[in-house]
Amino acid sequence: MAAKTDYYETLGVDRGADAAAIKKAYRRIAMKYHPDRNPDDPKAEDKFKEASEAYEILSDQEKREAYDRFGHAGVDPQGMGGGQGFSGGFSDIFGDVFGDVFGGGGSRRASRGSDLQYTLELSLEQAVKGTTAKITIPTNVGCDTCDGSGAKPGTSASTCATCNGQGQVRMQQGFFSVQQACPSCRGNGKTIDEPCSKCRGQGVVRERKTLSVKVPAGVDTGDRVRLSGEGEAGPGGIPPGDLYVQMSVKSHPLFERRDADLYCEIPISFVDAALGAEIEVPTLTGKVKLKIPSETQTGKLFRLRGKGIQPVRTSRTGDLICRVIVETPVKLNGEQKELMEKLRESLGESKHAPQSHRWFSGVKKFFDDLSG
Repeated sequence: MAAKTDYYETLGVDRGADAAAIKKAYRRIAMKYHPDRNPDDPKAEDKFKEASEAYEILSDQEKREAYDRFGHAGVDPQGMGGGQGFSGGFSDIFGDVFGDVFGGGGSRRASRGSDLQYTLELSLEQAVKGTTAKITIPTNVGCDTCDGSGAKPGTSASTCATCNGQGQVRMQQGFFSVQQACPSCRGNGKTIDEPCSKCRGQGVVRERKTLSVKVPAGVDTGDRVRLSGEGEAGPGGIPPGDLYVQMSVKSHPLFERRDADLYCEIPISFVDAALGAEIEVPTLTGKVKLKIPSETQTGKLFRLRGKGIQPVRTSRTGDLICRVIVETPVKLNGEQKELMEKLRESLGESKHAPQSHRWFSGVKKFFDDLSG
């Protein structure tokens, strides 16, 4: 198996990056490599998944601290049991090996089932206003035939004779007394003589379940909602883990979100830019009037306060920032071209085009300096 890329390198941030920088980096990568925007590029999907995994770890302070200390081993659900990631200290990793030497040790069984993650795609409108979404996930659920015990109805699991119910066995290796998971009961401390026919002794079965997810207003890509107890059920009837629903907001044809603010580009005619006008612009709550002053240039920004987004964790509502683009008329008929020619003659003086005048003056000075 290929070694995993460093999570900080995956997101392109320094190890000292704060939560805001990590979120911003993830959002940029998620938008670029989202499967919807790259339907024919499997590598893009892989990059999207890698970035989501990195963000899941680095956005969680506890998991990030474990990753900073122990690398991928500190957050590997396979290595740390139950899919919960690493949440302990030095002794959690090395206790099995050195426990008897230094007086520690003991059985480490999973206290609950694995956590799950689901990526929920939302439109910008859904993210801003909030919604309730139905999702269907494949997961392990407790077997209803044996009530999760794994044993045939009418029977029960018995204490493992090999480890006496401890879940671990001790092996002497020179100076060290090493503990490892019991090979007979695989660390459960119990054995099943007559397994349940439905789950084959596992205590769980694979099913698809449908859940309702309440998405609060103002969420953004990378935000998560935790559904307690909706993760995978564990073997032997232990409680299920949690389900983390991670938000992914799709791109919008009109607006671009930047934290609490919305940005949009608005084309205006040459005449409206020159003479001024009042135009209608869209917002997420309806149309509003925007006054364009005369002599407006391309790129001019207009701020509509309070027409942006109220993020889920703050009470401040952002603004809508409109950038106007002066549109050059096309497909002119003869009469229109004649009028434009007259206009060009009339506007020949530099005072009507100050930016052009300054630019040409700069060009002339540049060449004069070269020749001098």
